[in-house]
Amino acid sequence: MADDRDTSPLLGDNRQPEYGTVEEAPPVTEPRTSFKRNLGTAEAFSIIISIVIGSGIFTSPGSIDTNVPSPGFALIVWLVGGILAWTGAATMAELGTAIQGEGGVQPYLQYIYGDVFGFLSAWTFIVAVIPASLAIMSIVFVESVFSAIGENNRTQGALHKVLSILVLVLFSMANGISTKASTRLNKFFVTAKFTAIVATVVAGIGVVIYHLASHGAEKSSQDWWSRSWFGYRNSIGPDGDEIDWSKLQGWEILGHFSAALYGSLWAYSGWDKAIYITAELSAPARQLPLAINTAIPVIIVGFIAVNTAYYILLPWDVVSTTDSVAVTAFNYLLGPGVGLVAAVLICFVVAGSLLSSAFVGSRMIVAASNKNWLPRFLGQVGYIGIRSEDSSPAQTDGAAPTESDSDSDAPLNALILSTLCSALYIIFGNFRALITFNGLGEYSFFFLTMVGAIILRFREPKLVRPYKPIILIPIVFTLVSGFVVARGAVFAPFQAVVLIAVWGLGLVFYYARRWWLARSSHSHLA
Repeated sequence: MADDRDTSPLLGDNRQPEYGTVEEAPPVTEPRTSFKRNLGTAEAFSIIISIVIGSGIFTSPGSIDTNVPSPGFALIVWLVGGILAWTGAATMAELGTAIQGEGGVQPYLQYIYGDVFGFLSAWTFIVAVIPASLAIMSIVFVESVFSAIGENNRTQGALHKVLSILVLVLFSMANGISTKASTRLNKFFVTAKFTAIVATVVAGIGVVIYHLASHGAEKSSQDWWSRSWFGYRNSIGPDGDEIDWSKLQGWEILGHFSAALYGSLWAYSGWDKAIYITAELSAPARQLPLAINTAIPVIIVGFIAVNTAYYILLPWDVVSTTDSVAVTAFNYLLGPGVGLVAAVLICFVVAGSLLSSAFVGSRMIVAASNKNWLPRFLGQVGYIGIRSEDSSPAQTDGAAPTESDSDSDAPLNALILSTLCSALYIIFGNFRALITFNGLGEYSFFFLTMVGAIILRFREPKLVRPYKPIILIPIVFTLVSGFVVARGAVFAPFQAVVLIAVWGLGLVFYYARRWWLARSSHSHLA
């Protein structure tokens, strides 16, 4: 059977029925969804906060400080990274309020480029990006626990991997209770995140006040007072060698700044996750932009304030040498006891990010299932396993069931699949490799999405856009996301090859499933 989507222009009008439906079926006017619209701005705000404010702000400042000539430049990098993340989030809000759909960027790429691109984005996020992200956070959580008990030997042996998998399973089970239970628990973790940030900032302010009151007699470092915040100083590179910034050439300095910006963007990662629950927002056209444009500025201010506090609390030559800046700062200032409390608090911070990421990851699987890209049972909610049509609530017009006999409205099958994929990454991967792999996969489709947003401005100028930032916004993030992908591919060719293999496997799965659905449709019509 011929398929019009195969011969339509790449950038043409792609609003055709989903594959797997027979030609005689009525046109699809609304995307099938498994969720009720029972979430509001506060829930979207808390999800963005909970995902973005994760381990990055407490662990990545050291790697950023290594690649800049002074603390002042480090703060500029944090500001620039936040603004760039905001441009990406604003463009996502434009698409999320103009194009109906659920599951992250997949409905936008499908609308703009066609079915194959939508599927590949969903496939990549489901089997690579989100599982890698969950694996990273599970590993970081276990490392934070080790830090809390004073164990600094964090080699990822068998025990470390088993504990990481147990943590992953625990938070997947927490998401399996219900959507409301997950969002309530998420709000608790948001409180913990703000507590950690406020405690760090207050400690920095306290040191400044004590310094001024005691005329410089305090115990902590006085680098913040006696040295220039923008003056060049030597820093320690990743290989342990000292970097003399006064002797570096322009190209070398640019390389270091790009590495610092890469680290900043990784710390801000998660800014896009509110669009994963667009189908569950009661008024997405109003709530999605409001949540994004409230949460991102709060996060930027918080990150800059926390990093300023780090440079007040610690000697400047210490910041670049630690991956646990917050714990190191409190240990240095108030002793191991307070450092232990800080480590425990950071465990809660990572836990919040893990919970929220597992929450939105399962939503992408459901969205892909609702488009017939994955087996139908993965899009069902409230129970585990395969339920026959006869035992499901009555359905009309091909709509997926919105209720089940269970009190839970959580996508349990999707959570199980996401957990299994993440466990494989924990077993076979390691922290640094997974971070690069995650960034490559994610930003490849961010780049396509930003390009698509620009294309739509010209292809469909009359498309209803309840939220429409100036076109410079998507252009800026197109350049940024293209830079991130190119840099990652150059410096991590193995991960790039693995990602290409994931795409190849995805295309095989796509066309095999398409053939199977077409064959099933013909057998039913025969």
